[in-house]
Amino acid sequence: MISQMLIFLLDTLLGLFSLALLLRFYMQLVRAPYGNPLSSFLIAITDFLVKPARRVIPGYRGMDLSTLLLAWIAQVMLLGSVLMLKGYDFSSTMGTAVGGLALLGLVEIIKTTLYIIMVAIIIQAVLSWINPYNSLAPLLDSFTRPFLGVIREHIPPIGNIDLSPLFVLIVIQLLLFVTAGMEREVSRLF
Repeated sequence: MISQMLIFLLDTLLGLFSLALLLRFYMQLVRAPYGNPLSSFLIAITDFLVKPARRVIPGYRGMDLSTLLLAWIAQVMLLGSVLMLKGYDFSSTMGTAVGGLALLGLVEIIKTTLYIIMVAIIIQAVLSWINPYNSLAPLLDSFTRPFLGVIREHIPPIGNIDLSPLFVLIVIQLLLFVTAGMEREVSRLF
C-alpha cells in the first residue's frame, strides 16, 4: 500500500515536472509567444534546473537540448524509481536495466509529445468554435501550425470546414499504437 502511494506521488510529481520541461522545450522550438501566463509559469518552475544545465549542455540550431535532456532524465528517474518500488533488482542486470530505462524514457518522451500535440489540437478546435479570439489562440496556433499545415497543403477545407485536425488526430492515434508496442517490447527487458 505504501509503495503504491509512493509510486502515485512520484508519477505525479516527476511526470508533471517532465511535462513542464517538455512544454518549455516545445514552446521555445516553435517560438511560441511568451506573453502568456503559461510561459511565465513554465519558466518559473523549471529555471532552477534549466539555467545551470544550459551552462553545460549547449543548444543546437535553436533547440534547447538541455531542457529536452532534463525532461528525459526526469522520465528515466521516474521509471527507475517505480521499478525499484515494485521490487526490481537492478544489481543482477545493470547494463540491460540502464539501456532499457534509457529506451523507455525516450518512448515516454515521444508518447508525451504526441499527447501534448493532441491536447493542443483539441483545445484549439474547441476554442475556435466557442471563442476564437481567446488569449491562448496564438500559443495553440504556434504549437499546431507545423502539423496542421502539412495536412492543409494537401486537403483543402470541405464546405468551409477544416478537416486537418481530424487527420492529424488519426495519425497521432496510430503513432500512439506504435509507441505502446515499443513500450511493451522494451518492458520485456525487465
